[in-house]
Amino acid sequence: MRDSFIVRVNGEEFIAGPATSVATMILIANGFRRSVTGERRAPLCGMGICFECRATVDGIPHERTCLVMCREEMEIRTDA
Repeated sequence: MRDSFIVRVNGEEFIAGPATSVATMILIANGFRRSVTGERRAPLCGMGICFECRATVDGIPHERTCLVMCREEMEIRTDA
């Protein structure tokens, strides 16, 4: 595995490493989803219990991004 690679968060490319969680990449991209009242959501527990970090990862909705590690060419969408 390479030391760094490209992942896309909401269509924008970022460089990640193999030990980088998807939640970390979303934080770097400042892209977590918003609540129904417009407030930004973000990881709360960091261990998959709170579900606040949900996003669509490679077409799979509601992934708990704090539990998923980045992979090369990964597509992450926070608006779904």
